[in-house]
Amino acid sequence: MASNADFVQYIADQCDGAGEIVTKKMFGDYGIYCNGKIFGLICDDRFYLKPTDAVRSLLRKEELCPPYDGAKDYFYIADVDDRDYLSSLVSETCKALPEPKKRKK
Repeated sequence: MASNADFVQYIADQCDGAGEIVTKKMFGDYGIYCNGKIFGLICDDRFYLKPTDAVRSLLRKEELCPPYDGAKDYFYIADVDDRDYLSSLVSETCKALPEPKKRKK
């Protein structure tokens, strides 16, 4: 089951306190980016965040699971209604992630 476009937009809006949020359709679901860094996935109307040690202590509930069959574990974030909470998770995740590699033309 693919994600609903309204849910994807809701998650993007909830995270926008962290920076410029962009979603991109990938394999029937969505990747979500902040200032050019992919930090999570939205699959089957569920929000997943790349796991980092920096964010682990900020989580209200730690739940690791794969967003789709064959994927590595991500933090599943069920509490998506608290805008400040999501923005802080995204911000800290992005600080811990490496800069994206430059693509060759």
